[in-house]
Amino acid sequence: MSDRRALLRTLPAIDLLLCTPLLAELEQTQPHILIREAAQKTVDDLRQQLLDEQAMLPDLDLGAVASLVAIRVAELAKPSLRKVINVTGTLLHTNLGRAPLCSDALQAITEISQGYSNLEYDLDEGQRGKRFTHVEELICKLTGGEAATVVNNNAGAVMLTLAALAGGSSAVVSRGELIEIGGSFRIPDIMAASGVGLIEVGTTNKTHLKDYAEALGSETALILKVHTSNYRILGFTEAVSGEDLAVLAHQHEIPVLEDLGSGLLMDLTPYGLPREPTVREALKTGIDLVTFSGDKLLGGPQAGIIVGNRDVIDKVRKHPMARALRIDKLTLAALEATLRLYLDPQKALEQVPTLKMLSLPVAELQQRCETLLPRLMEVIGEAADCTIIEAAATVGGGALPLTELPGQVIALKPKEMSLNVLTTRLRSCEPAVVGRIQNDQFLIDPRTLNNDDKELLLLALKQAFNPGQDH
Repeated sequence: MSDRRALLRTLPAIDLLLCTPLLAELEQTQPHILIREAAQKTVDDLRQQLLDEQAMLPDLDLGAVASLVAIRVAELAKPSLRKVINVTGTLLHTNLGRAPLCSDALQAITEISQGYSNLEYDLDEGQRGKRFTHVEELICKLTGGEAATVVNNNAGAVMLTLAALAGGSSAVVSRGELIEIGGSFRIPDIMAASGVGLIEVGTTNKTHLKDYAEALGSETALILKVHTSNYRILGFTEAVSGEDLAVLAHQHEIPVLEDLGSGLLMDLTPYGLPREPTVREALKTGIDLVTFSGDKLLGGPQAGIIVGNRDVIDKVRKHPMARALRIDKLTLAALEATLRLYLDPQKALEQVPTLKMLSLPVAELQQRCETLLPRLMEVIGEAADCTIIEAAATVGGGALPLTELPGQVIALKPKEMSLNVLTTRLRSCEPAVVGRIQNDQFLIDPRTLNNDDKELLLLALKQAFNPGQDH
């Protein structure tokens, strides 16, 4: 230990390290603050290695230490938010950013972000305008609503509408609809944060119209209906329809709000998907307001969309919370571009990535696997057994929870490497690759693999199976 402590005195000083030719040259391309931070962390790591009797003695040559600093600078310089290749087969993977955007949306973001725009400026009148007007007419055309507004996400949309319509009062909700969404965010918590009292009615599996009727009182300002988009109760169940709730609520001169969560704009049953209510169908029941997400089944950016009765929408817009939750210009640009595609349903199916992935036929997935497999085997050689197998994809994102999308995937079974090591190496690639493990195999699902990313995937697999080779 005494020898190791003696070596502590030979650790290079930070200023001396920064003057080495390698790091001095690095100053031309990287911020000085990053290089100094990397140098300090590298020297600290070397100090800990010297103090740990179990660790190997490090190379303290000035050039060797400078090389370690340069490696750390490269890591520090990487952006935290990075591109990921998704081969999990989960289309709306919440952890991976949910819906990929269509090319029209990307083009709109680029155009609007590079200069000024009429975000809140009425070009016809030459005076201040409202940002929601850029998408309001589109939303109303696609849903049949009288008016619409948008905020930054659907949880915010629900909070805002609750606060605007029932803040300081109470709202009636079925026990079977008190859902929890991602991040342990629950409907009762949203209601509490909005200043709305919760009146639970019915039971977990059955709620009748009379349950709602008996709960309505002078302090009741709203009936809240929540579509259970992220789970299903099966068997002995009963729920009240939107039509019946609307009639009851309007008899008591209060509105009904339905949170659809995912929010479909078109019927997807022709593509083998289960029946889900569309926003237009929900509004046709007489419900006053519907809220839904922009980044789930709609396939656009993260946004909360509120559509329905004009008078009720006006109350929502005037609430102070509306400004705190307002949508930004880039999201608005992407949302408008995505919504415009829905004016032609066939074009939406072809160009909105989420819809395209949802409607992919099994035969095309098979063909994708057969095309990719020989390239993949060429890259990894004999390092793994590679086969095409049947495996179902999932929608994810709290949408269509019971739906399995049949298809074909490529299954990899490494011969001399654990699956844990393989997935760790793939995640460290640039861009990272994230897949799923099933039955002791690493699955590559072509349904969620962007065609433009195939070569990057093959390169990542080559690096993962041959980490010592120069790529």
